[in-house]
Amino acid sequence: MDLFDQHRQQLIEQEAPLAARMRPRSLDEFVGQDAIIGPGRLLRRAVQADQLASLIFYGPPGTGKTTLARVIANTTQAHFIAINAVLSGVKEIREAIALAQAKRGQYSQRTILFVDEVHRFNKAQQDALLPWVENGTVILIGATTENPFFEVNKALVSRSRIFQLKPLTTADLKQVAAQALSDRDRGYGHKSVVLEPEALDHLVNVANGDARTLLNALELAVETTPADTDGKIHVTLAVAEDSIQQRAVLYDKEGDAHFDTISAFIKSVRGSDADAALYWLAQMVYAGEDPRFIFRRLLILASEDVGLADPQAITVVSSCAMAFDRVGMPEGRYPLAQATLYLATAPKSNSVMGFFDALATVEQAQQPAVPNPMRDASRDKKGLGHGQGYLYPHAYRDHWVAQQYLPTSLQGQVFYQPSNQGYEGTLQTQVSRRREAQLAALTGAELPEMLTYSPPDLLPDRWLQRSLAQAGERLAQVRDRLFELAQLQRHHLVLDLNAASGLLTWEALRQAPEGGVYALAYKAADAEALQEQGQALPDLTRPTVLLAQPSAPFAALSQPALTFDRIIGRNVWAHLSDRAHFLPQVVQWLAPEGRLVLVDNLPQAGQRLYQLLTPAGLAPELYQALAAAETALYQNEPDLATLQADLIEACKRVGLKATTEILPAPIELYLSAPMLQRWFQPGSKARPSYSDRLRPWLSAAEMATVQAVFKQQLLNQTLTWHSQLIFLQAQIVG
Repeated sequence: MDLFDQHRQQLIEQEAPLAARMRPRSLDEFVGQDAIIGPGRLLRRAVQADQLASLIFYGPPGTGKTTLARVIANTTQAHFIAINAVLSGVKEIREAIALAQAKRGQYSQRTILFVDEVHRFNKAQQDALLPWVENGTVILIGATTENPFFEVNKALVSRSRIFQLKPLTTADLKQVAAQALSDRDRGYGHKSVVLEPEALDHLVNVANGDARTLLNALELAVETTPADTDGKIHVTLAVAEDSIQQRAVLYDKEGDAHFDTISAFIKSVRGSDADAALYWLAQMVYAGEDPRFIFRRLLILASEDVGLADPQAITVVSSCAMAFDRVGMPEGRYPLAQATLYLATAPKSNSVMGFFDALATVEQAQQPAVPNPMRDASRDKKGLGHGQGYLYPHAYRDHWVAQQYLPTSLQGQVFYQPSNQGYEGTLQTQVSRRREAQLAALTGAELPEMLTYSPPDLLPDRWLQRSLAQAGERLAQVRDRLFELAQLQRHHLVLDLNAASGLLTWEALRQAPEGGVYALAYKAADAEALQEQGQALPDLTRPTVLLAQPSAPFAALSQPALTFDRIIGRNVWAHLSDRAHFLPQVVQWLAPEGRLVLVDNLPQAGQRLYQLLTPAGLAPELYQALAAAETALYQNEPDLATLQADLIEACKRVGLKATTEILPAPIELYLSAPMLQRWFQPGSKARPSYSDRLRPWLSAAEMATVQAVFKQQLLNQTLTWHSQLIFLQAQIVG
C-alpha cells in the first residue's frame, strides 16, 4: 500500500457512516446473539481457540453477520480475505484461492474466505468454491439474508455449520446506542449529546431489531441538530421522529419473510383468529405485498379450509376480489379486510381434501375398470350391455337409490368425510345414512383396506450412537423422557449436574452440537472416565468435565458470565450435602428462559426387599419383623403428594415455576452373588449397606437367617424390581 492508498483508506474510515465506524472489533464488544456466540457456546469456543470450520451466518439485515465475520478476522491467526458476492465473480474467487494456496505453501497459514451476500453467487460461482472448501484450502464464512437451504449450493451447505442470527432485542439496541454515544474515537463520545428516553425508545422501536437502521437514524439526528449555547445537542422525540419516520420492515417478496408472513396469515385465518389475521394482513400490505397474491391465497383457503361448512365463502371472496379490481388502492383495502374477516369467522371444514385421497388412490392403485352399470349406454348397450343394471335415481323416492358407483375393488371406500360445522353439519347425517344403505346393498363384494443445522460428522455420530446404545432399556426410557421435558435446541448450553456414567451427558452433546455441555462429576474416577470417553470426539465438541464437591456443586464453574439454557440431572439429590441452598444457586446459573429438569428415585415408593421373598421361607415372626424394620426405614419420608407439593413450593420461593410427575420404573434385576454380598456385608458411614440399616431392629443371628433365605430363594434369579421416579421441571417466572 503506497502513501496515496493509505491516505485514501484513512479518509474512508473517517468519513464512513456511524454504523460502519461502530462495528465491534472483538467478541467482548459484540452485542446480542447470545444464543450462538454467548459464553460457553460452540462458536465462541471455536473463535477463541482459532479452530474454525466453514460457517454460514443467516439472518435479517443489521443483526451482525458481517460484523461477526470481521470480529473473527481480528481474532484468528489465519489469513482473512473478504469479497462481496454482488461485486465479485469467478475471477475474484480464483485470485483468492491462489493467494490461499500461496499462504498455505509458504507459511503453513490457513485462509478464511468471507463471502458477503453469498446467496448472490450463481450456481457456477458457488461450484467454483466447492473443491477448495472440500480440501481445506479455504475456510468459508458466508453471510446471507436468504434461507441458505434454498439459496446456497446444497454441497456447500452440507459442509458448513449454519448459524441463524435473530433480530436484536430492545435491550441490545439500547446498548448499541449507548456504545455509539460513549465512544470518543468512533462514535459521539467527544460531543455532548443528550438523547431523551422517549427519543431512544422511538428509535429502538422503529428500528425493529436492526442495529444499522438505529445507528443511521441516530447519526442523522445528531448531525442535523445544532448544539445549544452550552454546547449540548438535544435529541428530542420530535427529532427522533424526523430521523426515522417509517419502521424498517423486513420483507422480501421472494425471500423467507414473504413466505413466513403469508404462512402466518393463512394459519391465523384457518385457526379462526381474526385479530392475528388482520395483523399479518396489515404487515403484508404495509410492506407492499401484491393484494392480488393475497386474494389468490384467500380463494384457495375458501375451498380448502371452509369448503361446504359455508358454501358462500368462495362467492364472498370472489366478489371482494372483483371489487378490489374495480376500486384499486388504497380503498381496495376494505374488501381485502372484509374477505379476511369473513373467512376467519366462518365455520371451517377441510372435507374437500377427500379429493386428494381419491387422487392418491388413482395414482397408487391399479386402475380398475369402470363398473358395467356406470358405463356409457348410448353406444353399445345392446351389443355389450354397457349401462345395464344402472338404477336411475330420479325414478325413486327422494331422487336417490342405494347402488354402488365405485369400482368393485373400491366399494366401501370413504373419501368425503363431512364435518359437523355450519351448513355441512346438515349434510353429515344424510351422507352417513346413505353410505350405510349402500354398504347394506353390497352382495359379496370385498371391502378394501396414512429444526441450528450442521453437516453430519460420521465419526462422532457413530461414537455417540454407540455410547447411547450402551444404556439399558429402562435407563434409556428415563433419559428420553427427561429430554422430552427439556426440549433442547441445537444451540443450547447445558449443565449436567450428575454426569457419573454419562447417560445424560452424551445425549445432551448429541442434541446441542452448536451449544456446549458442562458435566459435573463427584468422583475423580468418574471425571477421568468421562474425559477418556470423550477423547474420540474433536476438541471443540467434547463436554467440559468438572470435578465438583457435593457441598457446593456450582463452585466448580469458574466463568461468572456463564448461564445455562438447560440444567439437567439424574439422581442429583442423593449427592447433595447442602440441599437448602441448591435451588437458589440454580436460579443464579439459569438463563432467563432456561429450564431445570431433574429425575430422581423415590425410595419411599420403591421396592421393599422383603417383598421379594416367599413368606413361607421364614418363620412368621421373623418375616413380620423384617417387614416392620424395612417399613420403619422410610417412616420419616414424606408421602408422594406431600413431596410433590413441597418441591413445587420450594421452587416457588426462589422464583421458579415448577411441575412434577411421578412414573413407575420397573426394571429386570439379576441378583448375583456379589450384589447379594453388598447388601449384607458392612458398608461405610456415608453409604451404609442394607444390613447396616436394619441392624437396629434385627439381631446378627436374624440377619444371618435372612441372608441365607435370600441366597436360597433368589440367588442367580432375574427379578422385577419396582421403583418410582419423580421428574421435576422448573422455569424462572416472568
